[in-house]
Amino acid sequence: MVTLVTLNLKTKKMRNLLTVFAFAATMLFGIQTASAQQLSEDSTRPEVIAKTETAKLTETLDLTGDQSRTIFRALVAKEVAYRKNNLTTDTNSNSVEKKQIDNQLKDAMKKTLTAEQYAKWVKMNN
Repeated sequence: MVTLVTLNLKTKKMRNLLTVFAFAATMLFGIQTASAQQLSEDSTRPEVIAKTETAKLTETLDLTGDQSRTIFRALVAKEVAYRKNNLTTDTNSNSVEKKQIDNQLKDAMKKTLTAEQYAKWVKMNN
């Protein structure tokens, strides 16, 4: 009888230990998933900003798939260049660099869009 009670207590302890371990593992995986989702949806990343802008332009200008991909790459390049040169604020010293980057974007848009789409895009951005 005593060995049966001792065996029953050991089984309960083992079951509790496994439950705690399973709970800890579940929490660990949940935290990793949440942080990965947060990184992919961070609204300050150049890719996220470019994706949002591309979606707006695709809807407004009725872009094809190839046009959307090309414009997405151009917008990512613009955002990365802005960050690299710290051009988030508009100061006089940054205006020359900012104009160069904006001109590169305009050139990419001119090459990618039709004349009608480009005219509409220029009108939207002024």
